[in-house]
Amino acid sequence: MLLIHCPYCEEDRAELEFRWAGEAHIARPTNISEITDEEFAEFFFLRNNEKGLTYERWRHIHGCGRFFNAARDTVSDKFLMTYKAGLPKQPVPGVAATEQTVETYEATEGDAR
Repeated sequence: MLLIHCPYCEEDRAELEFRWAGEAHIARPTNISEITDEEFAEFFFLRNNEKGLTYERWRHIHGCGRFFNAARDTVSDKFLMTYKAGLPKQPVPGVAATEQTVETYEATEGDAR
């Protein structure tokens, strides 16, 4: 079982209390009525789905009910940090901005945090 830190409740809770809410920090078109159908489809449907470090939105549905952002390694499923919604993309301590985390699950087995 994963433990996820809620930045509003300020405690670690079981993953069953949370729901994934998509990719974080997506820039919406300034005037959506003026973009082409192809640009709208790209904005609405296409996401990066990168391997390694990714920024996601989560919701603490069985707690405070609030949305927050998380930096997570998609290879190991390890949450590197969480922070309140509305804040700009936060740098992950100890991880360079261009570095992609590539550790395997086997390397972190037994410690999902």
